[in-house]
Amino acid sequence: MTDDAQIGEYPRWPEEIFGVLCDAEVTQVAYVPDAGHARLIELCQANGSMRSVALTTEEEGVALLAGAWLGGARGVLLTQSSGVGNCINMLSIVQECRFPLLVIVTMRGEWGEFNPWQVPMGQSVSDALGNAGVIVHPVDAADEIADTVAAAAELAFNAFRAVAVSISQRVIGSKVWK
Repeated sequence: MTDDAQIGEYPRWPEEIFGVLCDAEVTQVAYVPDAGHARLIELCQANGSMRSVALTTEEEGVALLAGAWLGGARGVLLTQSSGVGNCINMLSIVQECRFPLLVIVTMRGEWGEFNPWQVPMGQSVSDALGNAGVIVHPVDAADEIADTVAAAAELAFNAFRAVAVSISQRVIGSKVWK
């Protein structure tokens, strides 16, 4: 990650995603706590117009966001790649009922991964989501994230599709076991 991609101690892309979510009128944010999404989660929690809901497992977010849509609200599911596998069965409701679903996935099991348990799902995310009918937009550069999330939000909310943006571990940075 380059220095110009940072604001203080944080990378800029979480703020950019937050801006896109505000512009897309997202008011529901479902997440399982994740270091890759930590700054974005903080920004959403601090916003009085957004309701941030901590989940015990990621598939709860699919149901929560389907209910939010029925109630007239737009939402986003923030998940780590390992949580994608938890959502696969629940994605059938999105496809069958044609609810919009916007998912932002922070990847593990890729670039510089230390944890072998993260590799299988990390390597399978795009295929697993695609096979479940989710349109996947992978992002490997921080300067492409905001535009990609904006395009994904447009597609999800205007075409009533499930769309995921996967943010590469190269962007997020690999974790180090200490």
